[in-house]
Amino acid sequence: MSRVALSKSSLAKQNRALATYERYLPSLDLKRKQLVAERAKALAMQEATRREMEALRAQVQEQLPMLANQDIALADLVQVRGVQVAEENLLGTRVPVLTRLDIAVGDYGYLSTPHWVDNLVTALKRMLELEAHLALQQRRKTLLDEAVRKVTQRVNLFDKVLIPRARQNIRRIKVYLADAERAGIVRSKIAKNKRLREALA
Repeated sequence: MSRVALSKSSLAKQNRALATYERYLPSLDLKRKQLVAERAKALAMQEATRREMEALRAQVQEQLPMLANQDIALADLVQVRGVQVAEENLLGTRVPVLTRLDIAVGDYGYLSTPHWVDNLVTALKRMLELEAHLALQQRRKTLLDEAVRKVTQRVNLFDKVLIPRARQNIRRIKVYLADAERAGIVRSKIAKNKRLREALA
């Protein structure tokens, strides 16, 4: 920490710095609260996606026990062909947004395969969509966690370091200037009394 000059110009500088810190602190704190809310939203979406995936797995296990039959070739039935992701500016944090998901369904004979394969294809497509959404939601939450951490550090820096330090510096400078002014008055009175005594002598 650099030493603060004990002067009127330094006092004015510290007052300006304190006013700036106090002006920015509420907006930083608001940003932190909004980011925390967005992070909570992202976490809730993540949990909802996980629950939907579990429900879909349970539904497939219940409705399609025939999947245990190894004679039917189901490999490469449904695949992700392409994913398109854009970025969204969320309170100064760039987070990914899924704009397009191309899912390719492999060719299978409608007459040569059992009727339940259609339901399986639908379930697999939905599961791939959910997995893509979950991966993106996890990335969003990670980025929002980082943003919350950084903004919280800044809020703490302003609230616990810069503002108290500026107030302390202002107090020190004011005390020094008041002492210097008193000392000046005392010196001038002593000098005046000395001149009076010399004039009378």
